Amino acid sequence: MSCDLFSLATPGVSGLQAYRPGKSVEELQRELGLDNIIKLASNENPLGPSKAVLDAISSTKDLSRYPDGNGFYLKKKLAEKHNVSVENITLGNGSNDILEMAAHAFVTNKHEVIYSKHSFAVYPIVTQAVGAKHVITQAIEWGHDLDAMLASVNDSTRLMFIANPNNPTGTWVDKNNLRNLLEKIPSHVIVLVDEAYFEYAKIEEGYPNCSSWINEFHNLIVTRTFSKAYGLAALRIGYSLSHSKIADLLNRVRQPFNNNSLALVAAEVALRDSEYIESSIKLNQSGMKQLTQAFDNMGLEYIPSKGNFICVNFKQPAIGIYENLLKGGVIVRPISDYDMPNHLRITIGLENENTKFIEELEKIMTK
Repeated sequence: MSCDLFSLATPGVSGLQAYRPGKSVEELQRELGLDNIIKLASNENPLGPSKAVLDAISSTKDLSRYPDGNGFYLKKKLAEKHNVSVENITLGNGSNDILEMAAHAFVTNKHEVIYSKHSFAVYPIVTQAVGAKHVITQAIEWGHDLDAMLASVNDSTRLMFIANPNNPTGTWVDKNNLRNLLEKIPSHVIVLVDEAYFEYAKIEEGYPNCSSWINEFHNLIVTRTFSKAYGLAALRIGYSLSHSKIADLLNRVRQPFNNNSLALVAAEVALRDSEYIESSIKLNQSGMKQLTQAFDNMGLEYIPSKGNFICVNFKQPAIGIYENLLKGGVIVRPISDYDMPNHLRITIGLENENTKFIEELEKIMTK
């Protein structure tokens, strides 16, 4: 017996395209048989986890038991860090998990979700999955137009995504403009500020720390992750800060045991390792300078970034440059899926990784 299985899916899911991650080192090795491959594609911390984190993971022995389903000790540390109650915290399998929780908790097929053009690919995915209407506002200089986003709000709007800094463009929204939006937006609209790259951007004067606003704006959700500056991408752990009633609703749709034991231990230790974070920020600053100087020397335009990545505009379809970089053992990220076919996104790596990328790019640009 056969049937059209796609016809059984909900309308939102049947119309989805699965998220396409960046190419892995292992995949490129299989395809081209290369050694000495560097990956500057997924905005990971090139330092890897700190020694303290690795020691903590190695001392975690009993993997036959389920993890602490409430993440008690990690939430306690997060509450201390942000000066909030544990009731304000929701743990996610990466902060990406919480984006999906927010859609499931608040959005139906009768609602609209607002997000900006050139913003994180998961926003349209979760919107489509719940069958909601996409409201995509035009960008200003590759970043969020908050006035346009506010003007798009109506009685059907239920959720608004703002990435700060934005991925993939690295643009950011300052404190005054973001507060102005939150003060004006109706209370029936949940505003989710995605701060996955907060640690890299916080050094910028005027950059908002939205975690301190959750008691003032009860419709605000702030998401953070351990995947970027903390170097724990493989463990998939993140969290959100919000009013306790929002956190209660998010926790109702949170999957049981969505954080494994290793991730919980690693994140708790990572929060205490301030020296590692400072080293990561300094490395990112020097690497960003190294790459932008190289782009200037090559006459390439780029979007100033507050993340641990940068987008370069080649003024032509960039897929050929991407493919030639692969042949040289360098993986970066094409972003045509973000309506940016002429750009490539490059993660800031170690100095030698940045140098290899620059050398391979120079070979391509001088052909």
